[in-house]
Amino acid sequence: MGIEEYNKSVDLYSDNVYRFILKNIRDTEKARDIVQDTYEKLWMNVENVDFAKVKSYIFTAAYHTMIDLTRKEKRRSEYEKADISEHSDYSQYSDLGEILGKAIEKLPESQKSVLMLRDYEGYSYEEIAEITGLNESQVKVYIYRARVFLKEYIGSMDMVI
Repeated sequence: MGIEEYNKSVDLYSDNVYRFILKNIRDTEKARDIVQDTYEKLWMNVENVDFAKVKSYIFTAAYHTMIDLTRKEKRRSEYEKADISEHSDYSQYSDLGEILGKAIEKLPESQKSVLMLRDYEGYSYEEIAEITGLNESQVKVYIYRARVFLKEYIGSMDMVI
């Protein structure tokens, strides 16, 4: 890959990577840092990356950088230990987007990431497996568990609307 293709990859994918990271960590400065680190890694490895596979390389590098950061900060929390009813929002409130955002924040990083890649970015299971380094069946299980948690967290739609 040459300099022109590198610049083209910045133009094509930097916004998408930034949105993906920001949706996961909810910190604009950290998201910018991760995107910057991702493109630095690409620059250091520019000769070995094929332009046809640069999107996958960028998302994979960003994902792994984000995971490293969250591990360092020990932000991980497991929802299995949490009492779901304690976190449920059953008040008469109609902003489903806000409720869903709060629910997504409760998910473990691995489930949150695969859910975001699938439902927000539109990647296939195979592409998500390639990006995250998981196998395809693990990706499906994580997405299923995340959706079940979200369903239980939000409760019935009558309570939300």
